[in-house]
Amino acid sequence: MSSKTNYSYIGIAFILLVFGILFVPKIVDRIKNDDVARSDRMSNTPDNNFSNTEDLLFLEINGETKKVPEFSFINQDGKTITNKDYLGKVYVVEFFFTTCPTICPVMNENLIQIQDRFKSIDNFGVASFTINPSHDTPEVLKAYAEKYGVTNPNWNMLTGDRDAIYNLANLGFNLYTAQEDSAAGGFEHSGNFALIDKNGFIRSRSDQFGNPKIYYRGTITEKDKYDEDGEEEEISMLKEDIKKLLNE
Repeated sequence: MSSKTNYSYIGIAFILLVFGILFVPKIVDRIKNDDVARSDRMSNTPDNNFSNTEDLLFLEINGETKKVPEFSFINQDGKTITNKDYLGKVYVVEFFFTTCPTICPVMNENLIQIQDRFKSIDNFGVASFTINPSHDTPEVLKAYAEKYGVTNPNWNMLTGDRDAIYNLANLGFNLYTAQEDSAAGGFEHSGNFALIDKNGFIRSRSDQFGNPKIYYRGTITEKDKYDEDGEEEEISMLKEDIKKLLNE
């Protein structure tokens, strides 16, 4: 090997040595101080396989953007509440009943957590529709609201005509609801929440295929993280998306 080649190798080695002395400690310090962006160090794959950087999608059925149907029911204070009362507000929709022995307590504990997260926001609300209106009178709903700590004035627990409620659930939101004597408590219903924007449209994130996720799992707490089937909580996701809609 020629002396010229040897000098070249020596020069390269010297440059690498200087680079290591000058720059590696700085890179290490940046990592320790968390100055390196998350995207510099980690995969950009979104958590839970759902996108979190884009605007929330609208649900479209047969080319038509899905909007909350008109409704009119009585709340826990005996006042008539319609879908128009929620215009200009971001809100979460659930279907439940006060004597539910299974998923409803968890769902409403999760909604209390969400209420408390946005307690200073005037244009955030919740619409809770009972699927057992013959039992869940305004007085019963009032006691239930007090028991769980409902303080948001825009959280209405709603009762009224049974068929109208079931049509709203099954056809308006496609959130399964049915009276079933063999089920615990005598009813079956979805444990999902729907998220509604200020203009009354159903909104959600997209899944890994670019389709609307549509609903948010309401039966697992942030603390528990997963249920016994390995399904992941989505309350933290819902909180993030409520904030997005409030900022629209």
